Amino acid sequence: MSIKSEEISSLIKKQLEHYDDKLNIDEVGTVTYVGDGIARAHGLNNVLSNELVQFANGSYGIAQNLESNDVGIIILGRFDDIREGDQVKRTGRIMEVPVGDALIGRVVNPLGQPVDGLGEIKTDKTRPIETQAPGVMDRQSVKDPLQTGIKAIDALVPIGRGQRELIIGDRKTGKTSLAIDTIINQKGQDVICIYVAIGQKESTVRRQVRTLKRFGAMDYTIVVTAGPSEAAPMLYIAPYAGTAMGEEFMYNGKDVLVVFDDLSKQAVAYREISLLLRRPPGREAYPGDVFYLHSRLLERSAKLSDKLGGGSMTALPFIETQAGDISAYIPTNVISITDGQIFLESDLFFAGTRPAIDAGASVSRVGGDAQIKAMKKVAGTLRVDLASYNELKSFAQFGSDLDQATQARLNRGRRTVEVLKQPLHKPLSVDKQVLILYALTHGYLDSIPVADIQRYEDELDAYFNSNYNDLLEHIRHTGDLPDEKKMNQALKDFTDGFSTSNK
Repeated sequence: MSIKSEEISSLIKKQLEHYDDKLNIDEVGTVTYVGDGIARAHGLNNVLSNELVQFANGSYGIAQNLESNDVGIIILGRFDDIREGDQVKRTGRIMEVPVGDALIGRVVNPLGQPVDGLGEIKTDKTRPIETQAPGVMDRQSVKDPLQTGIKAIDALVPIGRGQRELIIGDRKTGKTSLAIDTIINQKGQDVICIYVAIGQKESTVRRQVRTLKRFGAMDYTIVVTAGPSEAAPMLYIAPYAGTAMGEEFMYNGKDVLVVFDDLSKQAVAYREISLLLRRPPGREAYPGDVFYLHSRLLERSAKLSDKLGGGSMTALPFIETQAGDISAYIPTNVISITDGQIFLESDLFFAGTRPAIDAGASVSRVGGDAQIKAMKKVAGTLRVDLASYNELKSFAQFGSDLDQATQARLNRGRRTVEVLKQPLHKPLSVDKQVLILYALTHGYLDSIPVADIQRYEDELDAYFNSNYNDLLEHIRHTGDLPDEKKMNQALKDFTDGFSTSNK
C-alpha cells in the first residue's frame, strides 16, 4: 500500500491549524514525610502561606510551615493512601468553602461537603475561610438585642446583634443547651443560625440536629460538624468555615448567629498540628500564636455600618474549663477577646438551678444597650437582689435571728433564683419575660410559696394571653412598659385569685 505525500501534508496542516501553543506550568513538589494529618514536601519553592495544595490522590492540604528546605502541610481529608515520593502541586488558591442559601437546613463538614445524606449542595458561590476582619470605620456600635429566650441571660447579661459573648463552664453544665435554646428562639426573628460542632460526638450532633428539626429551627440553620474521629486539621478549620458561611449573609445585610461548640477543642487540635509541624511549644504546650488563632476568628463578628448594609454576625464561642478554673491559658485568652462572658457553675447545676448561670461572674460589656426599655426597667434591681441574697445566704444557715429587712431580702432572693430557672427547650418571648420579672420586682411574688412559683408563671401567661393580650402586644411592638396602673391592677387581680385558690 502506497502513502501519498499530499495526504501526509494535508494531515499535518490540519493538525497545525488546531495547535495551541499555551503552556500550563504547574509547580510540583515531592512528599518527603506523611503521617497524623501532616505532610512535608520538597520542591514547592514559591508556595504561599495558607495556600491550597493538591496531592496525587485528590486530597487537598494547606501550606503552613514555609521552611528553607521543605514545606509543612496540613492535610484536609484522607491521608492513608498518600505515600512518600508522591507528587503534590500548587493550586494558586487559598482554602474556600461553598456559601449561600443552598446550605440552610443542611449538615456539612468543614469543607462544605454534605454529610446528611440529602444529596449535593447546588451553589456556585464560595468564600475564603480566612479573611480580614471589618475595620474600625466599617463597624457600628451594638444596639439591637438578640433575644435568647432565656430569662437569666436577657435580663442579666444581654446579648446584642454583632456581639461576641463567651459561654464558659465545666463539661456537662448546660452550655450546648443554652445555644440550642437560643437558636430555637430565633424562629421568626429573621436571623440565620450556624452551629459549628468541633470535636463533638457524632451521636451528640445527631441528637442536636433532631432537636432543631423538631422545633422547626433547621429551616434557618446550618450545622457544620467536625467529629472527634476526623484529623486535627478538620477541627482546626471548622470555625473558620462556619464564619465564612455566616459572612456571606452578613455582607448581604442579614443578621447571623454563629455558635462555636467549642473552641477549647479547636485549640487542642491546633496544638497537635503545631507540635507535629515541630513548632516551638509555649505555655501548656500551646504554640505562641494560639491567641491569634481565636482573635482573628472572633474579630470577624461585627455589626456592620449602614454603608456596608448594616448586617451583623453575633458569635457565641464556648470554652470548657477544668474544675471551674477560668484563669487557665485558653479561658483567659478568649475572655480578653470577647465582649463579656456567661459563666456556668457546676455547683449551681447540680443543685437544680438551671440554667446554672453565675450572675456574679457573668458580664456583658454591651449591657443595657442591647435591651429593650421595658426589660431595662424591670431587670435593673435583679443583679443587686441576687448579690445580696448570695451574701446573706450563709448567715441564714446558722439559724440566728434575722431582722425583718434581712428576711425580706432573703425571701426576694429565693424567689429571684426560682423565677430565673427555666425548663429545657422552652425559650420565652421577651414580653412574657418582662411580665414575670415585673411581677417579681414589684413584690407580687413575695407572698407566693417558692414551690408554687413555676406554676404561678405558667398560669400568669395563660391569664394575660386570655384577658390582657393588649398589654403584651404593647411590650412587643413598642419595647416599653404599658400603662403601669393597668398592669398593676391586672397583676393584683391575678395574684389575689391565685392565692385564694391555693390556700
